[in-house]
Amino acid sequence: MEAPHPAVLVVSGHLTRDAVPRLCADLEDLLAGSPAATAVHCDLSGVVHPDLTTVEAIARLSLTARRTGAPGLRLHGTPPELRALLDLVGLGSVMEDVSAPHPPPTAPGTRTAGTSGPRPGSSGGP
Repeated sequence: MEAPHPAVLVVSGHLTRDAVPRLCADLEDLLAGSPAATAVHCDLSGVVHPDLTTVEAIARLSLTARRTGAPGLRLHGTPPELRALLDLVGLGSVMEDVSAPHPPPTAPGTRTAGTSGPRPGSSGGP
C-alpha cells in the first residue's frame, strides 16, 4: 500500500484581499480531492511583494486546512520578507517554513536592540 502524499497548494504573485476567499476555496477543493492527504504543503516561493494581506491569506489558509481535518499548513519557500512579517505578527513560530528553518533565537545577553545610555532630551539619570 502506498503512503499518502501531502496535498500541495502553490501560492504565487502579489495577493490581494479579493483573492483570499478563492485561495481558501481552492484549498478546500484540493483537500476534498485528496482525502488521504496527511498534510498541506504550501509553496510560497512565487509570492512577490508580501504584505499583511499575504499574512492574512496564510492564516486563513491554515484555518481552512484545520477546519477540513488537515493538521495545518507546512510552508515551503517562504520569501525572507514574508518570513519577517510572520515573525513580526507572532506567527513565525506557528507557521514554520520547513524548507528553510529559522536561525535559533539569540540569548538575551547578545541582543543589540535598544539602548543603555541616556537618550537625547532625557536627564540621563534617576
